Amino acid sequence: MSKFQGVIVPIVTPFNRDDAQTINYEAGEKLVEKVIAAGADGIFTFGSNGEFFVCSADEKIEFSKFVIEKVAGRVPVYVGTGACSTKDAIEMSKRAEAIGADALSVINPYFMGISDDQLKNYFTMVAESVNIPVMLYNIPKCTGKNIAPEVVAELAKVDNIKGVKDSSGNMDNLQGYIDAAKGNDVDVLVGSDGKISAAYAMGAAGAVAGTANLITDVVVNLWRALEAGDAAEAERLQAEIEPIRDVLHLGSTPQTLKRSLELAGYEVGPARFPVTEVADGIDEKCIAMLDHYGIAHK
Repeated sequence: MSKFQGVIVPIVTPFNRDDAQTINYEAGEKLVEKVIAAGADGIFTFGSNGEFFVCSADEKIEFSKFVIEKVAGRVPVYVGTGACSTKDAIEMSKRAEAIGADALSVINPYFMGISDDQLKNYFTMVAESVNIPVMLYNIPKCTGKNIAPEVVAELAKVDNIKGVKDSSGNMDNLQGYIDAAKGNDVDVLVGSDGKISAAYAMGAAGAVAGTANLITDVVVNLWRALEAGDAAEAERLQAEIEPIRDVLHLGSTPQTLKRSLELAGYEVGPARFPVTEVADGIDEKCIAMLDHYGIAHK
């Protein structure tokens, strides 16, 4: 069975409103139970919505271990382990494998500009350091570099590189990944929630959907409708993702998503500093969005 398929929820990392903004494990468990109950096919810790970029290695391992224990094999758990340093990414990947991660999501190095050959070497070294499946994570608006389809085609030959998530929003790039993956036992996942239906039609095996933290049922039902060939229902549900996407664009990732969850009764806290609390007037927009979905709120 494919390791990367269906609706995978990149859960937010809940923080307390204490001075250190420590991780709120109780809220994390509540969120895990919510998304599993709504039919999620997988859970992903420390992606972009999980604020991997402001968490220490120990925090990431400890919270991921907690999530793995609470999930208890009901769905696969993927852990984000990418880093700017190959050494750090390898260390994180080995630690994630040791705590029982089902697979890893590895973002490419950011900030510095690296060549395609250096990028291939990075991913190959990380993948070869572990024995569990690895998913490449492409989000060029944040890393400054798109993982080219030609690079994916070469990396697909590495034994345990089994997936690639594309959050570029560029459908030509996604098609390039799908073409590169053919015949290589590599699953392609879409990371742009507004393009799930289009990606499925092109051959994507799943979606890593940040909106599914809150509207898990909508995204799961969309994927099920696509699998069932119910075009009318899929079209309706794809459009139903837009109200939350409109709100998410009012802040940085995952600032307004976390505030929406908090208003809905999930005490996930704010995004971690330097991101601050949402601006004045945002709560009203979040509440209007929750009302649209019929989600009870404070």
